Amino acid sequence: MLSRLADALVSAAGRLTVTADAGAAFAPGSVIAANHTSLADPAVVLAALRRLGVEPVVLATAGLWSVPLLGRALTREGHIPVYRRDRRAADALDGAADALARGRIVLIYGEGGLPRRKDVAEAAPAAFRSGLSRLVHRTGAPVIPLGQAGARRLTSGNRAKQLAGAVTAPLRRPRLHVHIGAPLVLTGERTAHTARAHAAVTAAWRTAAEHLGASTAAPGPTHD
Repeated sequence: MLSRLADALVSAAGRLTVTADAGAAFAPGSVIAANHTSLADPAVVLAALRRLGVEPVVLATAGLWSVPLLGRALTREGHIPVYRRDRRAADALDGAADALARGRIVLIYGEGGLPRRKDVAEAAPAAFRSGLSRLVHRTGAPVIPLGQAGARRLTSGNRAKQLAGAVTAPLRRPRLHVHIGAPLVLTGERTAHTARAHAAVTAAWRTAAEHLGASTAAPGPTHD
């Protein structure tokens, strides 16, 4: 349901295109690592993946589970709540590892938060937190880098601007692009996992941004 809903919303709100590197593939038990720029980008990513025949298990902020009906649907479909700064935070990695062992594809945001910026410009992914490397170290799962660009044109900034962006998007129909990189098999130290995954997601983001004609020269943002 979540992927179908995302595809319908994104189709109504913007013009999404998708590209992939040679060798890009979605083997069962893989981790998709994506850049995080906007409240809208999970929908953009899920819509793009659905068009490629992939409906992943998503690690998402636990607050979504408190939304009536949505939380029940997320649980039913096997998505995984992430409790930040909470004793239950480790449960998300346990759930992700279990999903990978069952052959599911898991979507994770390495940055772990949204940028504090108010503008709609593109910027490279900020530093990744340790969750992705810990999951890969534990499971040996290959990592598929995914870069998305344009989601901040749907919604960004303060609450008023986010609402205005969401309301006007079907009229503006901004261009959106998702690029899929070739899978990585990460070996060695966990810090090396993080660096290689971050570099690959940054390269995928850069390709996506260039498809939109956006500058990719700006440094990565800080995050909440």
